[in-house]
Amino acid sequence: MNILIMGPAGAGKGTMSDLIIKSYDIPHISTGDMLRENVRNNTELGQQARAYMDAGKLVPDELINAMVEKRLLEQDCQKGYLLDGFPRTLVQAKAFEEMAERIGKPVESVLALEVGFETLKDRITGRRVCPKCGAIYHVVNHPSQTEGICDSCGNELQQRRDDTVEQLKVRMDEYEAKTKPIIDYFEPKGVVTHIDASQNQDATFTQVKEALGKVA
Repeated sequence: MNILIMGPAGAGKGTMSDLIIKSYDIPHISTGDMLRENVRNNTELGQQARAYMDAGKLVPDELINAMVEKRLLEQDCQKGYLLDGFPRTLVQAKAFEEMAERIGKPVESVLALEVGFETLKDRITGRRVCPKCGAIYHVVNHPSQTEGICDSCGNELQQRRDDTVEQLKVRMDEYEAKTKPIIDYFEPKGVVTHIDASQNQDATFTQVKEALGKVA
């Protein structure tokens, strides 16, 4: 089961990804994490990426694609994969599709999580994170037992600098300009399912399971 999950900031990609990997026993692949791991482990691809990063340049699509290809060929991807945060542009999408088909792991499902701006605003501005263990809370929907304190490690919770209405508008504009065309690209191929992610976690995941049931 080869899946792409997409959606604007605050749509719940992380939550849905956790539920998917637990239910379908496939790895959750974040290109950001993958890039950092290659750099940290000083792999050949990581060395090439570090050279661009040290020069203050973006890592080129060809190099990211090479990392993704290498990752998809690993043992734990035999049953499939859940790719999050990639492709980010239409150019990347076309190159990724060609590569995925070449290695026998074509995209089978694109989950497009959709949430209105007002709902996203409430989710984003109410989000609190633990800088120590990474736990995520929400002041209304998922508060910690003690206000401002992480349930897991007792550390003080923080609001991310970019969890503001102003930054949300910037991220939404970027999503509309770059990610929406990717969804439109895959739409005629019959693999896109539009998920109403404004609902609660259970209702949203029910839609996800229905979508994935068509390709399982």
